[in-house]
Order: sequence, then structure tokens, then C-alpha cells
Amino acid sequence: MTTTTTVHVPTADGTAEAYLVKPDGDGPFPGVLMFMDAFGLRLRLAEMAERIADRGYAVLVPNLFYRSASGPLVTADELTDPEKRGAAFGRLGPMMHVLTPERIAADSGYYLDFLAAQPGVAAGPVVAVGYCMGGRNALRAIEAHPDRIKALASFHAGGVVTDDPDSAHLAVGNVTGELYFAHADHDRSNTPEQIKALEAALDEAGANYTSEVYEDAPHGFTMSDTSSYNAEAEQRHWVNLFAVLDRNLPVS
Repeated sequence: MTTTTTVHVPTADGTAEAYLVKPDGDGPFPGVLMFMDAFGLRLRLAEMAERIADRGYAVLVPNLFYRSASGPLVTADELTDPEKRGAAFGRLGPMMHVLTPERIAADSGYYLDFLAAQPGVAAGPVVAVGYCMGGRNALRAIEAHPDRIKALASFHAGGVVTDDPDSAHLAVGNVTGELYFAHADHDRSNTPEQIKALEAALDEAGANYTSEVYEDAPHGFTMSDTSSYNAEAEQRHWVNLFAVLDRNLPVS
């Protein structure tokens, strides 16, 4: 059994609401920092965090958009109706642009501090998990805090490779832990050319990584509350996520 609460994480720029999910009992429970997709905190992310917590982990899922908005960010029909999704991204796009590498690095430090201070949470590094834009931001977090984040599991991330001088893939040399990337087969935000560029950067850095493409899986394949959901790819994601956790933060 697990317990899910809504908490508020203080940062230099305000307060980020978040889900904190812990197994019942005293712990200590290893920590997992989950980076949300662009649709924000909602039942689906709570369910996913609870499934991780069921295995013995304390999971924090912060609202990365706290500077811009709180509470529900999208409606149910915007998640399931591709035509209405454009309207949602019209609102969410500017919130994404607020998340500069510097802000993600700073915010991640506050999230890590908050999680570490919770009763029953084990001391030591955590594992980061990221979905969609959360995969990119989780990569930035482990690049900024390699001593505090032991591994990253990234699923259907977008925008990891860009032409910008601060593109996330250019700092992978900072990472000392394991990196796992699951790419969507049909993803305009992460093309085969971009995947090759990421892998080249990882090879050059001598990173400990796995990078694999989930065939016939669209961007957002883990999110069962959206029209992008792919059940087979979602199940594959759980197998690989739990393997990353077992290798890096085994639960006794």
C-alpha cells in the first residue's frame, strides 16, 4: 500500500505543488524524482508514481510549470482529441519556454532537498524518471546534479537534441551514472537523426547508457489518458524502468 499527498516545495522563485507518494511504513525508502510531461500533474501521473512506490520507493512529482500555473492544466478532451490538443499546447508552449537550463538546474536542487528531508526517505542519491518534455528536463537535472542523481530513465523525450548552444545533449559528459533512453518510433520532436546525434554525444562522453527505439510507438506512448497511448510500449517501459531502479537503487 502507498499514500499519496499533495505537498508544496519551496524554491527561489515560488512554491511548486507536487505529488509525494510513499509506501506505508517507516522506510527508509530510496527516492525517485519524476519529471512530468507537458500536460502536468493529474491522475495518470499519480497512478504512475504509485506504481513505482509500490516497489518500495518514495516518489516526488513536482509541477515544473509552477511559475506559470497551478492546478489542472488541461481538460480530458484536450488529452484525447488531437484537434483540441493544439489549443492546449498554445497555452503550454510558453510555460515550457520558461524552463531554461538554469532554472531546471536550480529547481532540481530544491526538489532534491525537499525529497531528502521527508520522513522515511533514504539518504543518498535518487533516480530521475522523465516523460516527454520531462525526459529532457530530467537529463538536464542529472547533468546539473550528477552527485545527487544516480541514474536517469527517460521515455519518449522530445527536444533533447537541438541546434541551440545549450542543447541538453551537449552536457552529457557531466553525467557519472547510468542513462536509459526509450525513444518513440513516430516522434517529430525526436527524429532518427536527433537520436543518432544524442548517441554520438553519449559515445564521445564515454557514458554508461542504453538508447533504444520502441517500434510502432508514438510520442507519449506511456500516457494512458491520451490519444498517444500504446499498451505494448507502456508495458515495455515498466520492465525497463524497474530494471534501472533495481540496478541503481535496489530495495532490500
